[in-house]
Amino acid sequence: MTDAIAIAVRTIEAVIVDGRQSENARMVQRGVGRMLVGLGFSVLTELPLASGRRADVTALSPAGEVWIVEIKSSIEDFRADRKWPDYRLHCDRLFFATHADVPLEIFPEEAGLILADGFGAAILRDATEHRLAPATRKAMTLRFAHVAARRFHQLLDPGVQEVGGF
Repeated sequence: MTDAIAIAVRTIEAVIVDGRQSENARMVQRGVGRMLVGLGFSVLTELPLASGRRADVTALSPAGEVWIVEIKSSIEDFRADRKWPDYRLHCDRLFFATHADVPLEIFPEEAGLILADGFGAAILRDATEHRLAPATRKAMTLRFAHVAARRFHQLLDPGVQEVGGF
């Protein structure tokens, strides 16, 4: 039983902390997630998109609205990333999220802005709505559901092999 618990703990850690984020990015991610869950959204991190990119945080509202939150943990992180406009193709609203040590004026007006810490977050600027086409919304909703279900199953059965798509 001890080996099974150790495997389960390693699997949970791999699902929750995948090693790509800095400590500041994980802190922002946690605060953003708490805020979105408090607003009634379901949340996934590092969601693979059809374009081959990964969304830092994807949120699905009870009404089926899709939000993507791109986390920027430093000025350098923001300057190095020019792919953010591509995320608009996969969401109804696009936000940047950061923490108090990053100057807010670097973020473009055409996206929403969230300020977060490890305990919560606040929307400082709402994102403009760009409604997804029905087929894209269906594809994103299915992607969200499949990834969430696969991650949950991986927690239940850490030895399961990943196959296909997402």
